[in-house]
Amino acid sequence: MSRILVAIDGSEKSFEAAGYAISLSIKFDSQVIALYVVVSETGFTYSSLGLVPDDSINKLLEMEKQKAEGWFEKVKQESSSVDQTKIIKFKSQVIVASSIVPAIINFSEKEKIDLIVMGTRGRSGIKKLLLGSVASGVITHSHCPVLVIK
Repeated sequence: MSRILVAIDGSEKSFEAAGYAISLSIKFDSQVIALYVVVSETGFTYSSLGLVPDDSINKLLEMEKQKAEGWFEKVKQESSSVDQTKIIKFKSQVIVASSIVPAIINFSEKEKIDLIVMGTRGRSGIKKLLLGSVASGVITHSHCPVLVIK
């Protein structure tokens, strides 16, 4: 297991998942790739038509990326406190897509991910469901094992 993907969305469950991913990376000397998917129907519509998104869309996307950088920094700080004798191989990525599940699946296939780690529920806050719709979709369509952190 050389590449572990952890899906980050700013929720507490995604940070818990990142902790597990880091622990596994220490055990298996793996790289951790933190991924945040920015959902943008408008940005995708523009790009599929060959038009350049206007400044307001670019500003919104840039704000999302900056927010994600804060989350990635939090994960990096936690990883450095877990085991100070090990160097954690950490990479972060923000992608823009019209749907989260296919974005995670496509990214994991393209990057040859060995394991996907994610929380049961993210920011959607649907408390009634045992497993969130994103986690369920990733489990259903993933080419590799998926570890869901409850």
